[in-house]
Parts: sequence; structure tokens; C-alpha cells
Amino acid sequence: MHRALQIAFAAAASALAPAAGAQEAPSTPWMVPTDNPVEERRIVFENAGAQLEGTLFLPAGTTPRAALIALHGAQAPLRTAPLYRHLTQIMPRLGIAVLLYDRRGSGASDSGGTAPGNFDLLAQDAVAALARLRQEPEIDPARIGFWGLSQGGWLTLLAAQKAPQAAFAVAVSGPISAADVQMNFAVENILRVQGRPQAVIDRAIAARVAVDEYVRGRRSRAEAEAAEAGIRQEAWYGDTWIRGNIDDPEWKQQISNDPLAALAGSRVPTLILFGQGDPWVPVGASLAALQARAADFPQASWQVIDGADHAMMLGVPPEQQMDTAFATAAEPDAPAYFALLGAWLARTLDPDMAP
Repeated sequence: MHRALQIAFAAAASALAPAAGAQEAPSTPWMVPTDNPVEERRIVFENAGAQLEGTLFLPAGTTPRAALIALHGAQAPLRTAPLYRHLTQIMPRLGIAVLLYDRRGSGASDSGGTAPGNFDLLAQDAVAALARLRQEPEIDPARIGFWGLSQGGWLTLLAAQKAPQAAFAVAVSGPISAADVQMNFAVENILRVQGRPQAVIDRAIAARVAVDEYVRGRRSRAEAEAAEAGIRQEAWYGDTWIRGNIDDPEWKQQISNDPLAALAGSRVPTLILFGQGDPWVPVGASLAALQARAADFPQASWQVIDGADHAMMLGVPPEQQMDTAFATAAEPDAPAYFALLGAWLARTLDPDMAP
């Protein structure tokens, strides 16, 4: 390209570039400026003694806009986690703003203590985020909703029950079962992937059940302690996720939580998505539970994404799926998930714009 044309192109690109804080096109000479500028705005809100901080990804265009609040997976407490990146890439194209915030006790939301297992409190944080977004003049207060994956999917159902003013709720890979049922399913698969014999799996689950039954008040502490002590020296003990449960008030709160009750107590339009090959969530049992009580939640629909795993990814080996360290790098890539999510949100938020 002639030098003069290069200078003219650069000047034009500079003039059309998004404002500070927006996503900019790569600085290659054949790139054109984005037609989807997105402002990144710092958002601070408070709840239950904690100050929480996040980033609002605000697409340019007609106001007021709809907005989506992301709730956290257990292993992804920071707004920068790859798990949430697809939301900031997809939603602005649909005219939907996205709020990503650091979970209480993490990142910039480090006041107020941690509560990674207190589902009720974490759902209340999301409701506080909704109240904060309703104060933003560019956001339509009637079109704000929740999205969550894994533990975040569970929290989404609770948040929707607590916030009837929410416009939508999307629960991805959230178990429709008690937390102990879900974890027994996951531990079985963890040990199975490791190649452990069925006798080992049975011992592990029996110990977990004994502890959980004590936490529920159905067995003595002596029985629970003996059951856990019986596997404590095994090489696979750490993979049973039993350590500390016997005296953990948050675990007691989790296993008493009923996602079906939350769903039945809500009338917020809700989409529930499962991965066909999810080793962490009992999808078959969750689908059966939903279908058995479908009349109790007419606002909800559910789909299974072919070939997808817990993180809505394709082709991830089981050994990697069961590695909790992988959760910090997990990033959805299943096209059917993207398509269903976008189409459902478009139909729910604006029926006239649905494909």
C-alpha cells in the first residue's frame, strides 16, 4: 500500500476507533474498526457487609439495553475467568449488556469474608447486583436477568426465586438434585476415571453417606467419624471431597438446598441446559426430576447439548474434565450451546426479534 494511503487509513481508523475502555480491533492494516463497540464500566455494589466490584460490558446502540448478570462457578470466582469470556463476546452482539463481578472474598471483592459454599448468601449478592444495575440509565430495569454455570447454575435458580422482577434465568450444568447426591455422582466418576475397582467406589460413597446423614441429623457423630476414619489413610481419600464436611455449616446449608423448590417458587422465565457427557452432574436423574414435576414450573424449559461436558466443551478427555485445576481454564466451545442460548434470550427478551 502507498505510504500516503497508509497514513490516511490509519487516521480514519483512529477517528472511528471505540472510546477508551472499549474493545478495539487488532492493529493490522487490513482490519476495519468494529461495528460493535463495547464500553467497559466499573460497577460497585454492596450486600450483607461486603463491597463487590465488577465490570459492566455495555454495548453501543439503542437504549435502554437488556443486561445479564453472571453467577460464579465454584472454581471460577473472578470476573476474568475464561468461563465467562463467551458472554462478553456474544451478548453485546444481541444488544445485551453483561455484568461480571468478583465473588465475595475474591479479587476486588475481598471485603466481607468468603462464602464459596453459602448458596443463599451468594444468590443474595446476585440480587443486589440486579438492584445496582437498575440504577444505570442505559439499562432497562425490566430486562435484567441471571446466567450461571455449574454452581452458578444452581445459584441462578435461587436468585430468580428471590428476585421475581428478573427478566430471565439461565442455569447451565446446574444439578437438579441435593448437593450430596450430586457429589456422590461426581465422586463415583472421579474414582472410576482413575480406574478404581467398584469395591473402592462403594467404600467411598458409604463413607460420604454416613457423614451426610449425620449432618442431616439422621446418624450419630460416632458413626460418621468412624466411617470417615475408615478411608482416611487411603490414597484416594482426597478425591472423595469428604474432608471437613462433618463440621461445615456451609455444607449443611448446601445439602438442605432444594433446586426443585426454588424452581417451583419462581415464575421467572428459565432455561436449563445440560451437557450430554457431564461427569459432575447427574443429568439423567435431573431430567427425570424435571419431567416428573413439569407442571409445577411452566416458566421453565430444558435442553441437553449433544456431546458437551460440564463446561459446555467438546472433546475434553474425561481425566481432564475431572481435574478441578482444569475448571480455572475451562471455556465453553459447543456451537449448539451458543445457538440455543442466543435464540432463547432473543425470544424471551424481545419476541419480535427472535430468529
